[in-house]
Amino acid sequence: MTTTPPNTPSTADPKMQPTAEPNTQPITQAITQPNISFVGAGPGAADLITLRGAKRLAEADIVIWASSLVPQELLNHCSADVEVHDSATMTLEDVLALYQNNPQAKIVRLHSGDPSIYGAIQEQIDWCRTQNRDFEIVAGVTSVSAAAAEIGRELTIPKRGQAVTYTRLAGRTNASMRPGEDVAAFATHGSTMAILLSGAKPDQLQHDLLVEGSGYTADTPAVVIVRATWPDQQIVTTTVGGVAEAIRSTGATMTLTVLVGDVLSEEPVDARSHLYDPAYTTAYRLRSTEGSTEGRASNKQTPGTNPDQDVA
Repeated sequence: MTTTPPNTPSTADPKMQPTAEPNTQPITQAITQPNISFVGAGPGAADLITLRGAKRLAEADIVIWASSLVPQELLNHCSADVEVHDSATMTLEDVLALYQNNPQAKIVRLHSGDPSIYGAIQEQIDWCRTQNRDFEIVAGVTSVSAAAAEIGRELTIPKRGQAVTYTRLAGRTNASMRPGEDVAAFATHGSTMAILLSGAKPDQLQHDLLVEGSGYTADTPAVVIVRATWPDQQIVTTTVGGVAEAIRSTGATMTLTVLVGDVLSEEPVDARSHLYDPAYTTAYRLRSTEGSTEGRASNKQTPGTNPDQDVA
């Protein structure tokens, strides 16, 4: 494995800059593997990367990863002669220069969590399209999914919350936020909220969650999860009124997720899902007969089922 110093000068040139012109070409699925793969590393644990993601790392000639966000153990999936670049101190232009100067190489840009959530991949996608370079996105497990798993909670529970909002405090990137997309605006809905990239401003976060007209109260359940699935993971169960102190108690300002909403209540659910209710009919299952809870198959075949094959 060859590690290239993060401050290696870039050879980027103006033609490599992403264009602002809209792409009007239809999106099609490539038949062969593109040579640029935006791979989700997952939330932290090395075994939570997808099989496809691990395969792309194993086949890569060049890997660009963020050492500040992705555990080094993920690089164990790589071959011994892979060329590794740490993006922690690289600019977009540095990354694009690697793409430009290695047109035949299999390149993996390894992003934390899932690349589509705060992954800053769109400008890279724009460059690929402008330069006619094939690319793919390999989905990853998000930190929100990992956090829910670590605390043993479903985030969409009937009558407690059927919508999940991913958002963040504006911070230094206020210009990136459109009006009405901030924590305070979404708080009025009172639905389940997953807040990322906001650990550096605990007091503001708590204030925005409890603005006038908020659907939350100081007693609404909340959980703070730091570095979900990492060996040094921290979990603090609290309420919206205690979010600021809970964040401060961890000593963390980065790689921190805050979950808020009634779905986090410890109380047993008072409304079950219709999906597996004996009295409910789905495309593949008929309503159970009166006095029975046994499922009854409909005539519709599930995808991938061989109609000539007996299924237990």
